Amino acid sequence: MKADIINPFLSSVVNVLSTMAMLEVSPEKPSIKKDNVSQGDVSGVIGMTTETVNGSMAITFPKEVVFAIVKKMLGDTVTEVDDTVTDLVGELTNMIVGGAKAQLEEKGYDIGMATPVVVTGTNHEIVHKAQGQKILMPFNSESGRFYVEVCFDG
Repeated sequence: MKADIINPFLSSVVNVLSTMAMLEVSPEKPSIKKDNVSQGDVSGVIGMTTETVNGSMAITFPKEVVFAIVKKMLGDTVTEVDDTVTDLVGELTNMIVGGAKAQLEEKGYDIGMATPVVVTGTNHEIVHKAQGQKILMPFNSESGRFYVEVCFDG
């Protein structure tokens, strides 16, 4: 997968979380993900299409990280994965892909976005609709690590 497709997702994650959650995050070294098991407890997954390829992105948070983000964004203290948590993860997923979409359109990619789906639970599966390699991008923050997966056909 080309860097010109991956980099907009990296910068959008950094931008959305720094502006919306006042959370400074830094990307770490990406790798190829071989399985479908999530790296966290709550994942937002969204499909994307272009004229030539299909893809998807997932953002996965361990509970303690997403609880800290809820506190920063909403001022609420949560101790379990509830509707507040899943709604927030769905909205973050939408904002991140929307930011990446804007950057990709500047490069000539016309991307359509689906509605995000939020999946919860320990060791839940993230199934990408695309058949390409899954790129796993860890991020570090003061609240802990979380992960972004991007997968496109071809």
